[in-house]
Amino acid sequence: MLRTVMLFAVIALFLLGPDRPAHAETHHTCKGFIDSLPATISTQGVWCLRKDLSNAMTSGSAITVNANNVTLDCNGFKIGGLAAGPGTLANSISANGRFNLTVRHCNIRGFLRGIYATSGGAHLVERNGLDSNTLSAIAIFGPGSTIRGNRVVDTGGTTAPLYIYTAGIYAGNGIDIIDNTVTGVVGPGNGTTATTYGIRTQFNGNGSVTANRVRDLVPAGGGTVRGILNSSSGRLVVRDNDVQDSGHANGVGVSCTSNQSTARGNVVSGFATGISNCALSGNYVNAN
Repeated sequence: MLRTVMLFAVIALFLLGPDRPAHAETHHTCKGFIDSLPATISTQGVWCLRKDLSNAMTSGSAITVNANNVTLDCNGFKIGGLAAGPGTLANSISANGRFNLTVRHCNIRGFLRGIYATSGGAHLVERNGLDSNTLSAIAIFGPGSTIRGNRVVDTGGTTAPLYIYTAGIYAGNGIDIIDNTVTGVVGPGNGTTATTYGIRTQFNGNGSVTANRVRDLVPAGGGTVRGILNSSSGRLVVRDNDVQDSGHANGVGVSCTSNQSTARGNVVSGFATGISNCALSGNYVNAN
């Protein structure tokens, strides 16, 4: 009897535990569907895709979220913007000043920014696949937000003027960036001298960058690369990340604003400078 009770307890913890992968929404759990682009979500609830969508728009946003407490579940379908070309200024999904936005299970490709949220907070971006976005795949700024379990592939190459960086993930204002794969970030294609970032945080004190994988960074125009850069980020924790490069001059694997930030348990390989300005504990750095 005791073993049976314990077994049910373990099953309950598995089903209800916080780390359980989010399920895709079924059609009867969706408040509404997005069937064409551009689209605007103006009421809270769960909104879904039920087919691949694409658009050649070169500005604005394919999906604009104008309400709080919105979940967008793409159910594995695509939001495509490749037809707009590398000079696009369009975002795929955007929100400004909103709270509790969740974006999951989306395949996003070909936009200036894939998932873009400014101000507001408490956002969750999880289990999305983002490729061929030209400036940044995920750009989230809002306290209490989490970016986790995403696949970010082949970011960069924007030919739009003025941009002097590219970043697989760009985030700030108290965000946790957890268990993402960022691979293949190239600099802008607009002729500027630019820095290429795998993960870039700004004003992210009290946030964390944990258990991510960053690799294959390519600078542009004589610029350099930063695997994980944390600027003006105060008491940030950078922990258990794998960061790899192929020996670009002046490249830095993990960089902090000051030793108020802590780097612990990271594996950094192939950068001219492995870890810079962080308080260090138990990292492995191989410059070869």
